[in-house]
Amino acid sequence: MDFKIDDLTGSEVIALIGEHFQNMAQQSPPESMHALNLEGLRKPEITFWSVWEQNELLGCGALKEIDAQHGEIKSMRTSSLHLRKGVAKQLLEHIIEEAKKRGYLRLSLETGAMESFEPAIRLYANLGFKYCKPFSDYIEDPNSVFMTKEL
Repeated sequence: MDFKIDDLTGSEVIALIGEHFQNMAQQSPPESMHALNLEGLRKPEITFWSVWEQNELLGCGALKEIDAQHGEIKSMRTSSLHLRKGVAKQLLEHIIEEAKKRGYLRLSLETGAMESFEPAIRLYANLGFKYCKPFSDYIEDPNSVFMTKEL
């Protein structure tokens, strides 16, 4: 797998982010949807990676800098053609390593609390993330799960 810092201009990446955003909107009430659209992912505090095998897009994910010691995982998505092949795990490990290189002491995330998010929650837990209170600008929300990992 090849991890590339991506400028979010390629048609495959745009389609995957569109699919991700639409899927999150369908699963979450508007006040509980925290997925970023293309414009949100292009902000300077966010690094976005696409994951490729040869010329095929496998998935994507992003790392947002909250402050000099704290990062947030955003927009983790595996292409529906590549589910259960370890794409998300390898991407998450890549983001964790990048966070360590940056000197972050903590890496956090918000994900949905609905049943469809259980595989993602299990993945995060298997890689050392623990449940936590809302962080940054998030507030307590029954539709959200907050997790963090000390680096």
